[in-house]
Amino acid sequence: MEVRGPLMWMFLMCIGHIIVSHNNDFVEAKSFSKSEDVEIEKRLKTINKPAVKIIKSIDGERYGCVDFFKQPAFDHPSMKNHTYHYKMRPIWKGMRERKTNNTGFGYLWENGVGCPIGTVPIQRVTKDDLLRLDSFVDNHKPRGSWNTTTYNLNNPFHPDQHHYAIARTKDIGRRFHGATMELCITAPKVKPTQFSNSRLHIQMGRDFLQAGLTVNPLLYKDKQPRTFVYTSANGKSCYNSNCNVGMVVIRHDLTLGLALQPVSTRGSRPSYYTKIGLVKDRKSGNWLLKMGGNYEPINIGLWPGHRFQQSFGDFVEWGGEVYSAYLPSPQMGYGYFPIQDKSYDAYIQHISILDRNYNIDRNVDYLEDFSDNNRGYQVIDTRDPRHSGGHIIFYGGPGNI
Repeated sequence: MEVRGPLMWMFLMCIGHIIVSHNNDFVEAKSFSKSEDVEIEKRLKTINKPAVKIIKSIDGERYGCVDFFKQPAFDHPSMKNHTYHYKMRPIWKGMRERKTNNTGFGYLWENGVGCPIGTVPIQRVTKDDLLRLDSFVDNHKPRGSWNTTTYNLNNPFHPDQHHYAIARTKDIGRRFHGATMELCITAPKVKPTQFSNSRLHIQMGRDFLQAGLTVNPLLYKDKQPRTFVYTSANGKSCYNSNCNVGMVVIRHDLTLGLALQPVSTRGSRPSYYTKIGLVKDRKSGNWLLKMGGNYEPINIGLWPGHRFQQSFGDFVEWGGEVYSAYLPSPQMGYGYFPIQDKSYDAYIQHISILDRNYNIDRNVDYLEDFSDNNRGYQVIDTRDPRHSGGHIIFYGGPGNI
């Protein structure tokens, strides 16, 4: 089986249209009072920071090149003091000292380079985008599997339309400072108010981070697999960098919402992959997002460690999560149950854990499989003898539950 990278990454982070309620595939619009409109305009000014220049992706989306220290994450109360700005200066200095903008990701942008050094690309958000973002009810937001119980086959109605097929660490009191994976790129079929995610999830008490790929028409307005992160911290949550607890972007030429091309085709060779990691830096205490293809993953963004209620992870999981606002539920992976064949299954491999002492553990001998409904989604965690005992997690399913 041949697996190939790197990826062509394209970016889209539009959030959509006004939504009040969903009725199957239809969206109902609502008018707003003058005071509500004023509040929305105020929030738009907060998100659409003054930009050094406006650039476009190769797909035509508009981005503001915003000063590193003026991006939305710096609106968080803990980030406004000058002491923390000083702590971030080595990152800013590293951006400034790059000798050229041509770092391999210029093809994502119409200008061939991205933003000027010292600035970061932030998606320009419209009023409709903001209202669609606000329309996300709690049920539509990503979550972990630990509060989900196994589906009752005698009950024709599932009380929670999130479903999982994942491998996860057992509840044995361990502490984690990060995790990584290599993820096969698939494009499951979804309907407008559904999503299908393949992701890494780290739970930190009540807070968590997710990173991976999603097909999510409500978020991205198309049905391509796109990169995403989701942050839940101290009762506030958002995708990507869409709020002040979101990710701090640290590159001038790369950000989240990227459409991944080419996409793997079931039964065909090669399959295509991306590498993703959420790792805590021991020196700074920051959590880092790392992504890459067939090269060493690079740092895309970070979260200050003090953003979260605790400094370590309790649980980690790798695999698929789907959500449907109505029945039937969407596909996961290729839309087929796994048969332990990398040509025919969605899979995650080369997983690792950064343990409480910051040692890398590639064996991870304390995993368990979990699927809340085997009628729709299944998972098989196996060992690949070619990778020194490393795991291959096969997962997926047709849904329709």
